[in-house]
Amino acid sequence: MAGCIIRTSLLGLLWLASTVLQAAEVSGLVYATVEGKPLALDLYLPESEAAPLVVYVHGGAWRAGDRTAGAAFARRLLAEGFAVASVDFRQSTEAPFPANVQDIKSAVRFLRANAAAHGYDPSRIALTGESSGAHLALLAGVTTGVAALEGDVGGNLEQSSAVQAIVSYFAATDLTTILAQSTPFGVGVREPALKLLLGDLPEQQPDLAKMASPVLHVDAGDPPLFLLHGDRDPQMPINQTLQMWGVYKAANLPVTLDVVHGAAHGGDAFFTAEHQRQVVEFLQRHLRSKAITQPGLQ
Repeated sequence: MAGCIIRTSLLGLLWLASTVLQAAEVSGLVYATVEGKPLALDLYLPESEAAPLVVYVHGGAWRAGDRTAGAAFARRLLAEGFAVASVDFRQSTEAPFPANVQDIKSAVRFLRANAAAHGYDPSRIALTGESSGAHLALLAGVTTGVAALEGDVGGNLEQSSAVQAIVSYFAATDLTTILAQSTPFGVGVREPALKLLLGDLPEQQPDLAKMASPVLHVDAGDPPLFLLHGDRDPQMPINQTLQMWGVYKAANLPVTLDVVHGAAHGGDAFFTAEHQRQVVEFLQRHLRSKAITQPGLQ
């Protein structure tokens, strides 16, 4: 009998642990449906309530990858008390720009509208991403109220798509200069990706290329920014990040630049203890207040 009691207790503990794990991760949460296609996100929640939220946008040259790429990133931040949402969006193979950035903004509005159901703080939201995902995070973050990029995907239009901080990992920031700055290898990677994104090369689509360039949208109301880029990146010119740093400095906005020495395009070098510490401290500093005013749509 004693053995049965012990066994029942262990099963109960296992059930409880499983329940806690499921409560901490909500997978496949649909934030919008476009032409019959559901757009989903995965939500990772820490034990603490009213945590700040970091929205992760995956890379993949705007045409590949999915939200599962955010799992490792999320687990790094969970331990620091942040909630993380990793979002899917329409790829350039499905819909050209600006569909992808409209989807990201829709996800932010959805997350803000549904914060009470999941326990994070809707007044403290940051955007982050890697490579093309960082480009979309930057563009969504510095264009609050730009009607052509806000769109109406998913509804929740009473909510703001504004965020309170951005962290960018080796992003594209200026599609009008990116090819001229690229190595031959980089040109080979970027040209087909840009043709899918814009419908043609930037020089053939100058208005779209400008609209898709975060550096050309920066103004005095934009959120604090942390930029990381490897100094040996053969694929994404480091000058793209330096341009973004420069326009933020010129606008007298809070910006931090972390050049990751010896790093190429992605990899563990960006997530060493020191680089992670700097990112976490940046997020804690700029998301620490719960009394942040959410800019409305213009």
